[in-house]
Amino acid sequence: MQRQLKHGYTNHTVTDGTVVVKTYAGPDAELRLDREHRLLTRLRGQLPVPPVHAADAGTLTLGFLAGVPGQDLLGAGHAAEVLRACGELLSRIHGVDAPHESGTVLVHGDFGPHNVLLDPVTFEITAVVDWEFAHSGDPVQDLAWCEWIVRMHHSEHRTALGHFFRAYARDVPAWPQRKAAMLARCEALRQFCHRWELDGPGVRQWRDRAAATAAWVE
Repeated sequence: MQRQLKHGYTNHTVTDGTVVVKTYAGPDAELRLDREHRLLTRLRGQLPVPPVHAADAGTLTLGFLAGVPGQDLLGAGHAAEVLRACGELLSRIHGVDAPHESGTVLVHGDFGPHNVLLDPVTFEITAVVDWEFAHSGDPVQDLAWCEWIVRMHHSEHRTALGHFFRAYARDVPAWPQRKAAMLARCEALRQFCHRWELDGPGVRQWRDRAAATAAWVE
């Protein structure tokens, strides 16, 4: 019997415990499906990503990988372990040998505890998912967005972000650059929602989130 995965936002994603079926919705759905399909195929064996079984008619079928969503483990009091694992994995992602311009890396595009699964005992990441916004770009985009996810949705754990940055073990841009990247991503998502539903609730939500982000201090 299929059940819907509870942490999906843009797309409709279900699983029967053996496969995960992701149906894309919203602007550029086919483009996002194609991007994720190609990347998962290429990254298999390099990073903990689900295997691709099929891609057809707006739907991607992936192999099911066991693990607990990182945001659930944050809520259970394991912020240090989760964020340390995220930092280590992000360093691996940014070190992938993939075609990109000088000074850029493979950017996941929506990286954070909400898109990783972990072993709840060892806190090893078993899967990083949702690669539909991946691209070649500046590493600050992923660093800032993981920080934004924690600050916005798990603010009680923001003091644990040091574990994330230390585990990343690469240069971390200063706060002004990270904050600018957060605001840029909020604006990109506001525009995404505007294309989907003119001035709908998503547009207002991202406008409000950008305003809240603008008020943050390090």
